[in-house]
Amino acid sequence: MTKFKTEQEQFWATEFGDDYISRNCDPRLLASNIALFSKILEKTSGITSVIEFGANIGMNILAMKQLLPFATFSGVEINEKAAQELAKIPDVKAFHQSVLDFIPDYMRDFVFTKGILIHINPNELNAMYEKLYATARRYVCIAEYYNPSPVGIPYRGHQNRLFKRDFAGEMLDAYADLKLIDYGFIYHRDNNFRQDDINWFLLSK
Repeated sequence: MTKFKTEQEQFWATEFGDDYISRNCDPRLLASNIALFSKILEKTSGITSVIEFGANIGMNILAMKQLLPFATFSGVEINEKAAQELAKIPDVKAFHQSVLDFIPDYMRDFVFTKGILIHINPNELNAMYEKLYATARRYVCIAEYYNPSPVGIPYRGHQNRLFKRDFAGEMLDAYADLKLIDYGFIYHRDNNFRQDDINWFLLSK
């Protein structure tokens, strides 16, 4: 079995990550993702390449492919079963590895996370921000749970598996050439396109 640097990586690479797949394939989620990313992409231009860190089976990528049909797509996913499903999506390059181990092969126009930074060991966040920044030619999008100060909360009966904080703000503080372009919130009781109370932030170099 692969040895990982953090307990959080091991958690998602094994049984819990396998179980998550079945909760992440609802067609209503695809519709909600299309609605979400259509808002995020409104203030972007010229995107021809996209990569997602923590892509799971590719539900976010499937949505974005509807909106950017001529772009190239890649995804990084730690769970083997999820990575296998991701690789089945036509014209998507799947990297089966931890996002913490990923070394950018080339820069993409649009780099994004959606529900992955909340599960990264806080001690590894600065390294994670550097990977996002180094991989992005122009845009970085962060769609995560927000909290003004760092906090850990129980996650499905587990401790030290979910952390909320101002991820976008920390990146803006760390990289002087990053600018905030847009931001928004999607509510879990939205009438049509609900998400899991996600705050999203679009940053640009």
